[in-house]
Amino acid sequence: MSTSPTDDRDREPRIYVLPNLMTAGNLLCGFMAILHIVGRFQPDTGHQRYMWAIGFILVACLFDLLDGRLARMSGQSSDFGREFDSLADIVSFGMAPALLVHDIVLAEFEKTVGGLGWLIACIYLVCGAMRLARFNCLAAIETETGKKSSTSFRGCPIPAAAGVIVSLTMTLMWLDGMDREIGRWKYTLPALMVLLSYLMVSSLEYPSFKSINWRTRRSFHWVLISIIVLAFTVKAWQWMPTVLFVSYLLYGLVRPWVSRKWRREIEDTNEGETDADGEGSAFSSEGHSLPPSEK
Repeated sequence: MSTSPTDDRDREPRIYVLPNLMTAGNLLCGFMAILHIVGRFQPDTGHQRYMWAIGFILVACLFDLLDGRLARMSGQSSDFGREFDSLADIVSFGMAPALLVHDIVLAEFEKTVGGLGWLIACIYLVCGAMRLARFNCLAAIETETGKKSSTSFRGCPIPAAAGVIVSLTMTLMWLDGMDREIGRWKYTLPALMVLLSYLMVSSLEYPSFKSINWRTRRSFHWVLISIIVLAFTVKAWQWMPTVLFVSYLLYGLVRPWVSRKWRREIEDTNEGETDADGEGSAFSSEGHSLPPSEK
């Protein structure tokens, strides 16, 4: 039996312009970062192409933050947005950082320890893809069951993992006078990639901060701290992003031992509203799909 054009239109996914435009910006930044890493634009300038790539990945993090926020604020969440966001994330925060570290340091391992270099990059990429696949599966389950989402991610979000890698790389290059070799500290990057690969697929919970929006009210000292952090980030752009991303990474590790009072103060959330099983949220800024009842 044939279907009518109306039925076909009903099965079409909802595509909202503004949040998906932010996701497209995320994807394009990831692609531009890859082009700079492989030397498409600046093949002879060494460190400059890496700095451009790092800049594009950090801008992609900003786009990734905005797409989910805009979708929830405007009520324009959709399954299409969630899937599109994950596809963009695997390019910007999976492939691009893996290529960056491989080009800077892991390629040297090919000469000394066989295929260990590409293996580390592959492990990071696969774990990042698995992290996003699990995220989408949890999102679909919560949508079907109507289960209330928690305020936490399960596993380290892949944008945060990429942020740690590229911001630390930028800081190392700055400390070493923008030398292409970035000094001996570059050998910490492979170990960091292995750690982040594990954290992405682990069951550790990381806060999503999705409850913080334009209507959030905080005490004066929190506002003052936020202004100081923002000023430091602008002035000390070479190292302040590293402080922020690494602080988030470490907070997830120590979070199980942080008191509930401090969690609520830091994350601006009410733990009494989280899921009973404490599982990570499938709806947050890492994808813009949120049940209507949760908007």
